[in-house]
Amino acid sequence: MRFALTGAAGYVAPRHMKAILETGSDLVAALDPHDSVGILDKFFPECKFFIEYERFDRHLEKLRRHGRGVDYVSVCSPNYLHDAHCRLAMRVGADVICEKPVVSNPWNLDQLKEIEKETGKKVYVVLQLRYHPELLRIKNSLDNKMHLVDIHYVTPRGPWYHTSWKGDIEKSGGLATNIGIHLFDLAIWYFGKVQACEVEINQPDKVSGILQLERANVKFYLSTNRSDLVGDESAHRSIIIDNKPLRFDDIFDDLHVSVYRDVLSGGGLGIEDARPSIELVHAIRKMK
Repeated sequence: MRFALTGAAGYVAPRHMKAILETGSDLVAALDPHDSVGILDKFFPECKFFIEYERFDRHLEKLRRHGRGVDYVSVCSPNYLHDAHCRLAMRVGADVICEKPVVSNPWNLDQLKEIEKETGKKVYVVLQLRYHPELLRIKNSLDNKMHLVDIHYVTPRGPWYHTSWKGDIEKSGGLATNIGIHLFDLAIWYFGKVQACEVEINQPDKVSGILQLERANVKFYLSTNRSDLVGDESAHRSIIIDNKPLRFDDIFDDLHVSVYRDVLSGGGLGIEDARPSIELVHAIRKMK
């Protein structure tokens, strides 16, 4: 398969490059306004690189016209650009593999679905925790009774975080979207649809509340504030289900290769899989 990639200088892009390489595919074009992308040499040294969106767009269209178009565009750009980059991909005849969150607002999902229908292309969403063998084992072991769940996730960030696009709620969607989206997707995947949500704290550096799902009551606390750590902790990440802690030592192993293999073999998770968590983080963002 022939791939293009947006957000080549970002934190998560090397995981996508590795997945493209390990699935026997080729990365032929990459986009990022930042030109510090020496990482490309490790994976695809011949990849064409662009710092301007318009030139990248024209290049993909030219490839398409000459019968050498890309099969997939991997979207690793900042959250607020995901929607536009998914649209670009489908318009040049490619399917999409998009990082979380695929969009920030639920109505953008409906618009992407319309473009899927128009083009016959598809948006696949990276929800990698669903591919973790231990998390899948836990899901299969759960019964239908009500469960008590506590999500406590503190991952400190310095002043750069709030100065960057990640600290701009209009660009990132806020803390619940940028950091919490995978955890909320996991909880909904485990315990069913959202019944109610109450937010207790909603600040730029911390969000907490209570989430009622079909089969669980979930307390959540998300923070980037170092003062929320205890002792010499560098981070604190825990999910406790019915007083049983879920270990986080290797929970964020690089699962992107598994995501790519699933998509390329005809599987993959799409817009409707992502919708419940997108609707939830949007609702949290609006709560005071």
